Amino acid sequence: MKEIVLVKNGELVLKGLNRNSFEDVLIKNMRRHLADIGQFTFTKSQSTIMVEPENEDTDLDDAVKALGKVFGIAALSRAAVCEKDMEDIIRTAKEYLADELLLAKTFKVEAKRSDKKFPLNSPQISRELGGQLLKAFHHLKVDVHNPDIVVTVEVRDRYAFVRGNNIKGAGGMPTGTSGRAAVLISGGIDSPVAAYMMAKRGIELISVHFASPPYTSELAEMKVMDLLKRVAAYSGTIVTYVVPFTEIQEAIRDHCPEDYFTLVMRRIMMRISGEIAKRQNCQALITGESVGQVASQTIYALGCTDSASDLPVFRPCIGMDKDEIIAISRKIDTFDISIQPYEDCCTVFTPKHPKTRPKLQDVIDTENLISELDRMCETAIQNAKRVFIK
Repeated sequence: MKEIVLVKNGELVLKGLNRNSFEDVLIKNMRRHLADIGQFTFTKSQSTIMVEPENEDTDLDDAVKALGKVFGIAALSRAAVCEKDMEDIIRTAKEYLADELLLAKTFKVEAKRSDKKFPLNSPQISRELGGQLLKAFHHLKVDVHNPDIVVTVEVRDRYAFVRGNNIKGAGGMPTGTSGRAAVLISGGIDSPVAAYMMAKRGIELISVHFASPPYTSELAEMKVMDLLKRVAAYSGTIVTYVVPFTEIQEAIRDHCPEDYFTLVMRRIMMRISGEIAKRQNCQALITGESVGQVASQTIYALGCTDSASDLPVFRPCIGMDKDEIIAISRKIDTFDISIQPYEDCCTVFTPKHPKTRPKLQDVIDTENLISELDRMCETAIQNAKRVFIK
């Protein structure tokens, strides 16, 4: 029995004349996610994309799992292909969905007839197939409101398809359809979640990580790369820039009052990240900050750090509490990595009593105490290590 995967578009159905370009990007992303599984043919049809394996031995379980991480897919399902003949449709439904129907207590049938030449209309198809399934599976009852399984028949131009319940997709917009942005990635819980959330809105990611050896270890850097791999499973390849930050952090320690350490550090990080972002044709920065979570994330402090770059800053976690952020980190499988005890540079030289209501001019005056800051920032950018995370 021939099987395919039916992919249901999400927000793309709301697009106008440029919908095809969004769907083309979605297919490109699907092809990339399926590259290690096999070769597939993609056919667009209304709000559905049919994904057909070119080899009968292709593992559709793996294909469905991979497609479940592609942004832009609202739902997907495996489906059996059959002839546009009512007898064949009934026979296919009984055989293909037998295991699911045996486990279910209630069901309903939905039919969609895009080929208007088919002799039965959608309600007639539903009644005919529903009656035959009740005869074949005596334990089943019809429930049109909350069934255990929805048996769906789609009659299209060339074939008919029979499928069971949909599998929820990753949702969002296809990665690469909303521009490019650079995420400031640390080893914590929040920034990988922020990266995931903005990729879900169609943004192509690059990332910037700051390393301060010997104060931070190689294990801390490896931890960040592992986090990015989990995000890249959804977003695709993430080009990562590992910026050497030791000289700058030591200069902050040596020249700035302690209560300004974190503020000045964050401003310089934003400055460097913004410059890398612009050189890589990014239109925005992304951070994992949440209002009030720590001293550097008060509304006053965020205003000071934002002014260090002229790029807009996206903060998808800004109004979330820690439990909400942790829930997403568990969903995308980054939480257990994030809590590994390897410190990043944000914990180096942490002040005992940081400023929580700083004034921008005071922060700028403090930052100006660091001689040769422009030179140090450019050197850090030039010496950044480039890593491709897949």
